[in-house]
Amino acid sequence: MHRDFTRTSGRERDQEDKSPPYRNDRHARDVQRDSYRRREPSYRDDDRRQRDKDLYSDRKRDRYRDDNRYGDRDREYGREDDRLREREGSDSRRAGPSRRSASPRARSSQPESRSRSRSAAAEDKAKPNFAPSGLLAAETKTVKRADGTNTVLKYHEPPEARKPSVGWRLYVFKGKEQVDLLHIHRQSAYLIGRDRAVVDIAVEHPSCSKQHAVIQYRQVQEKNEFGDVKSAVKPFIIDLESTNGTIVNDETIPTSRYYELMVGDVIKFGESTREYVLLSEDAA
Repeated sequence: MHRDFTRTSGRERDQEDKSPPYRNDRHARDVQRDSYRRREPSYRDDDRRQRDKDLYSDRKRDRYRDDNRYGDRDREYGREDDRLREREGSDSRRAGPSRRSASPRARSSQPESRSRSRSAAAEDKAKPNFAPSGLLAAETKTVKRADGTNTVLKYHEPPEARKPSVGWRLYVFKGKEQVDLLHIHRQSAYLIGRDRAVVDIAVEHPSCSKQHAVIQYRQVQEKNEFGDVKSAVKPFIIDLESTNGTIVNDETIPTSRYYELMVGDVIKFGESTREYVLLSEDAA
């Protein structure tokens, strides 16, 4: 029996052609999946490179923004330092050279200067201060009264104060009558006023101040007719900013300044009519 292979093969082909379509689709999907799996590593590498590129660009953009921000802050600090430097320059022209050194970095100049000022202030407080406070001078110028109250003297003798070697005297006149004689050579200064607790020569007139004036003997340098310089102790008078002033030879003398007295000068205090004539024992 002879078998027809041609017809059989044709029928098989027809059966193959009549196969369900979903089988062909599944085959295509399998082929696509296999190709994607083969190409997947390359896709992954591309994605990683793209992510790295995006991250680098983001970092670069952030760094640029930070540089701009720090640059603005540096410029602001620089302007502030310029203003401080100009202010210190003007102060140094008035008060002398400045000791402040320039900061190496403008950004850290303000905190360093503040910390330096704090540390300097702490060191100054810790160090002993031997400068005169004025308390001792106030204590030496204070006179305690019998009732317990204190009176502060308005006058303090200068370093050139000396006790005179000449016997100076004050002749007190009221009108044409001599009412008193005062010897004023036993000490270097005589305080004149109404406050009997502190003055050396008391005046009673109400126009006179409590501490009115002082007769002060001072050692001064003077030249003789040959040009030689020698020391001499001479009398001076100083008005202690009294209310009605001090008059010498009918002229009001300036306040708080020494005025040299000569033999025969006539002194008056305030509106008092009493006259104090200065003479020495040699002239008398």
